[in-house]
Amino acid sequence: MKVIFVSIGSHGDVLPFIGLAIEMRRRSFNVLLAAPGHFERLAKQARLPFHPLGSQADYDEAIADPNLWHPRKGAALLLGYALKLMPVVDAFLGQEAERGPILVVASTLSLGARIAQDRLGLDVITVHLAPFIFRSRHAPPIIPGVPLPRWLPNRLKHSIQLGAEKYVLNPVSLPSVNAYRAEFNLPTVDRLRTWWHSPQRIILMVPSWFAPPQDDWPHRLVQTGFPRVDTFGDAGRLSPSLAAFVEGGKPPLVFTYGSAMRQAGRFFETADAICGRMGRRGVLLAPQNGQIPDDLPASVFRAAYAPLSALLPYSAALIHHGGIGTVAEGLAAGVPQLIVPVAFDHFDEGERLRRLGVGMTLSRRRFKPSHASQCLNTLLHSPTVAEACKEAKKRSAQENGIKVCCGIIERFSKRKRHGY
Repeated sequence: MKVIFVSIGSHGDVLPFIGLAIEMRRRSFNVLLAAPGHFERLAKQARLPFHPLGSQADYDEAIADPNLWHPRKGAALLLGYALKLMPVVDAFLGQEAERGPILVVASTLSLGARIAQDRLGLDVITVHLAPFIFRSRHAPPIIPGVPLPRWLPNRLKHSIQLGAEKYVLNPVSLPSVNAYRAEFNLPTVDRLRTWWHSPQRIILMVPSWFAPPQDDWPHRLVQTGFPRVDTFGDAGRLSPSLAAFVEGGKPPLVFTYGSAMRQAGRFFETADAICGRMGRRGVLLAPQNGQIPDDLPASVFRAAYAPLSALLPYSAALIHHGGIGTVAEGLAAGVPQLIVPVAFDHFDEGERLRRLGVGMTLSRRRFKPSHASQCLNTLLHSPTVAEACKEAKKRSAQENGIKVCCGIIERFSKRKRHGY
């Protein structure tokens, strides 16, 4: 049985699936990765068979829109990109199924995999990377663009979020989903956030100590540890120049705003000013040119990419957007985190870090040198934060999310091969 990994999104969405495919190949499975064409180079670097979903131009167009990083508009744009690829994924999986038995391991936005499952009866495991995906009346996630006070009862928050889903998320997605399903006489879908879970198996690659399971989550859900896979990115180790910088002085502050962000100029200008104000060294990570000031002092280092697993153990703090992969690396390194959320799950991840006592959240509007410096000084000098970071590091070291997840996939595959 060939295992086909399908992932749609940016580096943070695709790298975990590269890691899963590599581990399943190590277990002697026949694997194939299907992802946006942008990731063909990383797949080749990992020597994985690769099928592009859309072109590089499609990917560039999707992430170039400034509204992608708007708290309310971003979800619609991201869903639009996923909906555009929905028939592409469905057709591809149909072709693969004609060649022999397959097991599909699909990401949240791989909507075409769910279509193929309903249309062809394919075996599909849905893998989610963030707890934000799951609704709960007991512990509702924080939805971007719907600012609700902490003191509001959880059941009321849940009701308000259901309203936002009904009047915002579903109208954007369901007309396209149901129009495509109608071509195959499939029943209509009423709720996207219920339908996009496979009815066979759901995996959440987040440990229970970070996102405690709720009794109103789907019963077929299994949690694992975080997928720590940043070494499968653009570089597997620190560059000699960055390694020399890190070793040449006190631990720096590390700033990053995600691989797909194209409008981070103000963030990095503020980062430079924070380093100067606090008398700290800094590392600014931005893959795109034109976002970081040209006149950086010698105490601030700019790099296009660096694996955080190699950089953060020698750093003082991590300041970032709140992507779940970056959050996981900060927890594993045991460094305090300051989240400046943008959209999607960022606000929810920031709140979870606050509850753990390892981080704080600061809005983009309030991310100024003076205020951010105060927050960082609090995080850096608090014994309580230091102890919480130490505990998070210890817990992270006891987990291997990739191996646990692949164990679940392997057992599922064996049951299917033996007909039960």
